[in-house]
Amino acid sequence: MDWLERIAKLRQWTRNGTRAPHKPLLLLYALGRFQDDADGGLHYTAVEQDLQRLLIEYGPPNRTTPAYPFHHLVSDGVWEVRTERGPGSPGSGVRDLRETGATGQLAPDLKAALRREPDLLGSITRLLLDLHFPPSLHGELCEAVGLGLEPAQAERHSAVRRRRDPRMREQVLTAYEYRCAFCGYDGRIGAVPVGLEAAHVRWWAFGGPDGIENGLCLCALHHKLFDKGVLGVGDDQRLLVSQRFVGHSPAAREHVTALAGRPLIGPQPGSSPVAAAHRGWHARQVFHGEPRPAPAAA
Repeated sequence: MDWLERIAKLRQWTRNGTRAPHKPLLLLYALGRFQDDADGGLHYTAVEQDLQRLLIEYGPPNRTTPAYPFHHLVSDGVWEVRTERGPGSPGSGVRDLRETGATGQLAPDLKAALRREPDLLGSITRLLLDLHFPPSLHGELCEAVGLGLEPAQAERHSAVRRRRDPRMREQVLTAYEYRCAFCGYDGRIGAVPVGLEAAHVRWWAFGGPDGIENGLCLCALHHKLFDKGVLGVGDDQRLLVSQRFVGHSPAAREHVTALAGRPLIGPQPGSSPVAAAHRGWHARQVFHGEPRPAPAAA
């Protein structure tokens, strides 16, 4: 059985690029627990809060529940659920999962394959990350679910058929004249830019193209905050800052909250600005909450 192919084809609700990473997040969490205790199961009541935090942190902006993937992942053949009454999930209702003592675990055949093939866990993890999350979040997401990967396990696999265009970074940084489009940072070591990255507005994992019209040159801090939904870009090419962001230090105010309403820096004339379709996708699928009002002019 090709486990990578099966996991690459997880059935997820999708429409017009809607993010639904519920099943991938549950699988990543289960792989982290398997790495720590290969024989343990996940009692729903014991892991519900952990899974809810993952959905809040890495899921779509709309409110959702971990009961959905806990039940529906069974249909993909990689997960099973048992209750106090025996095999089988009681459904996707939170109360049913709690009251029946539901426990989930990786399917026995998948567990056997993970024990038999030491590299398979890392391959599945990398596949899930590549297909559902931007690279800026991969490291911290592995930490959040307790997964430790060896460098050899970080290679990409044939189940991911799209390949990134290696030219995008240079094209985007050139278009924005090697400055962060949010704050203007333009650090270099000698002639080499440092701390500047090409960010996808519509994530590559969700069909975002490798092109200037879907890219922003951002410093490492603002790239991470953009992918986390703290920052966004409005229809008027001005910056959005989520009202959910909280930071009281002068640094937080200067580098984040003070950005509300500022115009983007760049791109240079002749380069394509971010396409409206990609801005709209980010606003619906990544940006959290409502934007803060721009500060009043002095």
